[in-house]
Amino acid sequence: MDKMLVVAFDDEKKAYEGIKALKELHAEGSLSLYSAAVIAKDKQGVIAIKQASDQGVTGTVFGLATGSLIGLLGGPVGIAAGAVTGTMAGSLYDLAQAGVDADFLNEVSQHLSPGKTAIVAEVEEDWITPLDTRMDALGGMVFRQARGAFVDAQIEHGIAADKAEITRLKAEHTQSVGEAKTRIEKKIHAAQDRMKARRDRLNEKIAAIKREGEAKVKLIEEQETKVQDEAKARLEERLAEMRIDYDSRVDKLSKAWKLVKEAAAI
Repeated sequence: MDKMLVVAFDDEKKAYEGIKALKELHAEGSLSLYSAAVIAKDKQGVIAIKQASDQGVTGTVFGLATGSLIGLLGGPVGIAAGAVTGTMAGSLYDLAQAGVDADFLNEVSQHLSPGKTAIVAEVEEDWITPLDTRMDALGGMVFRQARGAFVDAQIEHGIAADKAEITRLKAEHTQSVGEAKTRIEKKIHAAQDRMKARRDRLNEKIAAIKREGEAKVKLIEEQETKVQDEAKARLEERLAEMRIDYDSRVDKLSKAWKLVKEAAAI
């Protein structure tokens, strides 16, 4: 399962050892490491990237989620709550890009106090014990959340809300006259335009998921060539599950795209 990880340390040196441990877990096939970075929060609460470690030839693709999460952690505690209420559109975009929710971000932010160092990473992980055991030995506190589910739920919620608004406006339009009817017509057109824009964004999202999936498949296939026996079998199973997951997400978003198209034409 594709997850975002944050591992908080009191000692910066331990964080670098944690990065080394992640690479070792990747090499042995216990997990697949897509990207990782060491960050530090100074006494003023400013986040600095101390070390970045992208895997494979597609690090820019993988680094997007990790970079978005680092950017969010650089804000104050409660930033996600502001984003969810619409007061911080940029933060909401980063939440969606990182694939985490407000609760996860706030929990991590509360533990990443000034003076602490952390690893931020994206991994494909079958079970948590290998990573947790290594990080616990280094004194690291692990936070993790599966990517994707939050993003897809937000998309579905937005589509349902827009569709309901258009339906309501249409019903009100049939009962209105004069200037009121004209005002409602304008609102209907604006809502339909928003749905069309949402359809375009969904197209971009579907294309991005496909690109990301292909890149990650390539990384795991390369990982398979460097391990043997049980680890190889584990990677083959991980790869099969990842393909199913990405195909399912693309199918789900494609159906959502059709719903948006239908709603925009109401």
